[in-house]
Amino acid sequence: MVNFSRWQSKTALVLALGMGSSAIAPLTIATSATANPAPYTVAQLFPSQQSPRRVEIPAGTRLPIRYDGAEKVVVSPTETSPLTLLLARNIRSSSGEILVRSGSQIRGELRPVDGGSQFYGQEITLTDGTVVPIDATSEVVTKTQEIVPGTNTDAVLKGAAIGAGAATIISGVTGKKRITLGKILIGGGAGALGGLIFGKKRADVVVVNPNTDLTLTLNSPLALR
Repeated sequence: MVNFSRWQSKTALVLALGMGSSAIAPLTIATSATANPAPYTVAQLFPSQQSPRRVEIPAGTRLPIRYDGAEKVVVSPTETSPLTLLLARNIRSSSGEILVRSGSQIRGELRPVDGGSQFYGQEITLTDGTVVPIDATSEVVTKTQEIVPGTNTDAVLKGAAIGAGAATIISGVTGKKRITLGKILIGGGAGALGGLIFGKKRADVVVVNPNTDLTLTLNSPLALR
């Protein structure tokens, strides 16, 4: 009887320790995410008393995007232009659960960097209307097009969303008073460019193909509430 009682006590102690450990251990959807992350499908699930189901998409995840506003975006090498991109595919967990739906809007801006332009994501609006901060950037786009007087710039402008700075450059170099082949993006700094390009015979603009150039990478985890 004494031995049986001791066995019961030890068993109860082991069970109690096991229950305590499972209560604080994090639950992970993708157990191999750190070793071999799968694009567009990696996420982690952390239970807690405050938030029983908090999903976090880790830094380094690549987000495929598309831009429906134009075929390309043309900006000056020194201007910042707002831009809203769309998520091109569903982001799923490794178990197949949809975490972020295709069509979610990623708002941010194209900013000048050394050698070109880069998109900086600031917030994502999910398809249910929820707005979540996002820290994501594209690769630096370095493709440029030289604008010179007397050349046909229609190929550059046709089907393009044009930054205000780029429009000022094109107008100043070519003498065109109106840019009618593209959609003008609202941006700052265009007025300051007027004096800089006055009398210039040539200038460069940056040409961005959003659907291929602006795939985003998360710089920090995206927490979905």
